[in-house]
Amino acid sequence: MLLFRIRADVTHQFELDRLFDPSSIAVVGASTKEGKIGYEAMENVHDFGGRVYPVNPSAEGTAFGEPFVASVTDIDDDVDLALLCVPAPVVPEVIEECGAAGVGAAVIYSGGFAEAGDDGAEIQRRLTETANEHGIALLGPNTSGFVIPRTGLYGSFATGVESFPAGDLAIVAQSGGVAHSIAFQATRERRGLSAMVGLGNRANVGFEEVIEYLDGDPDTGAIVLHVEGTDDARSLLETCYDAETPIFAYKVGEADVGDFAESHTGALTGDHALYQAGFAQYGVPTVDSTSQLLDAGHVAATAPLPDGTNVGVVTAQAGPGIIIADRLKQAGVSLPPLEDETRATVNEILPGITYSANPVDTGRPMPEFGEVVRAVAADENVDAVLVYELHEAALGFPTEDLDGLAESVGKPVVFATAGPESLLEPDREELESVGVPVFESPERAADTIAALAEYARVTADAAPAEVVDNA
Repeated sequence: MLLFRIRADVTHQFELDRLFDPSSIAVVGASTKEGKIGYEAMENVHDFGGRVYPVNPSAEGTAFGEPFVASVTDIDDDVDLALLCVPAPVVPEVIEECGAAGVGAAVIYSGGFAEAGDDGAEIQRRLTETANEHGIALLGPNTSGFVIPRTGLYGSFATGVESFPAGDLAIVAQSGGVAHSIAFQATRERRGLSAMVGLGNRANVGFEEVIEYLDGDPDTGAIVLHVEGTDDARSLLETCYDAETPIFAYKVGEADVGDFAESHTGALTGDHALYQAGFAQYGVPTVDSTSQLLDAGHVAATAPLPDGTNVGVVTAQAGPGIIIADRLKQAGVSLPPLEDETRATVNEILPGITYSANPVDTGRPMPEFGEVVRAVAADENVDAVLVYELHEAALGFPTEDLDGLAESVGKPVVFATAGPESLLEPDREELESVGVPVFESPERAADTIAALAEYARVTADAAPAEVVDNA
């Protein structure tokens, strides 16, 4: 997949497949000493499915069964990707060697570049200029890398990334640490990823390039962004606007953390309010935490998207239902009256039901609970459905009734619950296996539905304007 990007009056032509889908990898600075980045990177990629070459002019023997070579130019093979585990002052020379060897992409893990002051910025300028001349796509510098779970490509030096499950959500974070944090949370919560990318300083591969690439990836159903700042907000927003894949963003920097952010990834945080307004005008909903980012992205990647902001709530317990209704209304979400036909159906299913308006309150879990959910989901006034039911082992969840419901009505159906983990887990796994996202607090479920409703609102109202020129 070819991507073209104009930055600083230079046209960059990158083949990002050589970054995210390489046939061969060179690990520059590879090591046999556990704990070193060169060892961790080598361990993570040594059996990705293609040939891996350890590169270190000071090493002898082998690493993970492969003989060391002194330079990428000594490799008698076409190398797609180089993972650079070397200090900042050495990187420009290594990039020169990569260019001479025809390497297509490189990940630069080390810091000490634009985020570290004028001297580091000059080193980054030099290596970027060299990479541009040779058409090398640079991820980083100052990043912990990327992971493509479906293909087993772990281009990160972090421990445990092999545990990331494959799925439909792509994480693109300005900070490699944030990218990994969200990915590990996704892993704990059994949510699959199509990609995890930490951008770092964005020498010549930034948000735009990665978003465009992932937008064309059939395995990616939604993209979530962690944004500290960028030197070209309009370019980022226009790329988001042009993408067909749903995108959600978490823009940090509402408080004054500009100096800290700049020292982290060289980012200028810009005016937070302008970014928020810009994202909204370009059809990208924003959230307020990494958990909300993960939750919204997961549901958007795996469930139908709502057509509007009207939500139907069905609860088996009044208290959590009140929390949900309150949280949704605070977020500007509408809980519309149900159609007369829907209310009649609900009252027929459960004569004497506690409350049959919206939210619908059944009073407690019961065998007919799933039928009530189906009736509310079919209501023409409702664009999305949120269900709350405390787990009761004798009843389990209404999995059979909810299986295929979201697809049949073309609306997201989100479920929230609580209960003893040992009893809850099997039924939760079964419900998730039929495509129903499950949350374990009313607040997280409500925030997720609110984010999806906001997606419906901002995409309907999207109208690119001049508001972001000075962001």
